[in-house]
Amino acid sequence: MTTTATTECPCRSGKPLDACCGPYLDGSAPAPTAEALMRSRYSAFACGKIDYLQETLLPETREDFDRKEIETWAANSQWTGLEVRATEAGRAEDEDGVVEFVAHFTMNGKPQKHHETSRFTKRDGRWYYVDGTLGARPRSGPKVGRNDPCPCGSGKKYKKCCGAA
Repeated sequence: MTTTATTECPCRSGKPLDACCGPYLDGSAPAPTAEALMRSRYSAFACGKIDYLQETLLPETREDFDRKEIETWAANSQWTGLEVRATEAGRAEDEDGVVEFVAHFTMNGKPQKHHETSRFTKRDGRWYYVDGTLGARPRSGPKVGRNDPCPCGSGKKYKKCCGAA
């Protein structure tokens, strides 16, 4: 994929690549947020920028980077879209962030999804990918059952209060 002003960014931001992930991929600017880094890493898969994927890993985790496997996955996939489901922290002023996303791609003619909740950290002004868990981010609080008291404190059952559809 070429990086021209008319090429839409693979991360599906709606912006041209050179006004979105392009400057991060070519090294002219660091990603300012955890979400921007996650989007640029998706774009790196789509554009075959394997060096960028390795460079944006937390340095102490790079030894586990299987370049051949990543190259094969990137080259044999048609990257068809990205959904950012949730972000927690990860802003320019933060040191850590979490991004839940679904990367859509086609491999061997079959549509695929990679659903991941990723952790990011910032060191010396640069964001790095730390690790990810497949699927949605685990629930941080207890699950409220339909017949449990509503956590809002109303005294009603959850299904008759905040859980009413």
